[in-house]
Amino acid sequence: MYAAERQQEILRLARDGGRVDVLSLAESFQVTAETIRRDLKSLDRAGLVRRVHGGAIPAGRLDFEPDLAERESTAADEKDRIAQAALGELPEEGSVILDAGSTVGRLAAAFPLDRSLTVVTHALPVAARLADHPGIDLHLVGGRVRHRTRAAVDAWALRAYSEIHADVVFIGANGYSADGGLTTPDLAEAAVKRAQIAAARRVVLLADSAKHGQEHFARFGDLSDVDLLITDSGLAPKDAAAIEAAGTEVVRA
Repeated sequence: MYAAERQQEILRLARDGGRVDVLSLAESFQVTAETIRRDLKSLDRAGLVRRVHGGAIPAGRLDFEPDLAERESTAADEKDRIAQAALGELPEEGSVILDAGSTVGRLAAAFPLDRSLTVVTHALPVAARLADHPGIDLHLVGGRVRHRTRAAVDAWALRAYSEIHADVVFIGANGYSADGGLTTPDLAEAAVKRAQIAAARRVVLLADSAKHGQEHFARFGDLSDVDLLITDSGLAPKDAAAIEAAGTEVVRA
């Protein structure tokens, strides 16, 4: 196979799967890892992929951020199962932080009516789902509201989260991996997520398996910052085992 043909196939694989890694490509094409790195460098120079640690992702992937309606309809069944599994992590009493995001929103919608909790969120859709809950003492964090996520960001939000210590935070991410950590496309969103992690004694990440291995522009933490990852059965057992070996418990709902 000529280099141009191999690079075209690498580009197709990256676009279909969301990312490619050097070692898997080298094995698949029966060439050295250095050859694959040269291929990725050529594709990167052409603006077709962006190189990341250990591989590459399609160009534009780092900055891509679907709107709320699109996220709500993507992997809906998996997100419902994740939310149901997350109910078991709610404390009987105490305080909870809820991040922005469609999976966390599903958790908010499923809160048991007999639960009495203090809930803090900066996400308008999450707050709306809990506003009429009879047992919830709801605190809405303010700030500049991003239209794409309907969530407050910037200095007001960061200051509010710096002043609390919650029992648990349920957080979302656009991408997660052992190497790339926890990522999201927007720097302001990342800063709020980082503040939420610092404000809670226990961190629970709710993220479907399609986000595993994805890397976006703004990094807000490492997987080691997460106590528990709740995902779906699409996460390969070997990947779940690798995450657990690094110290994060994994539940595949």
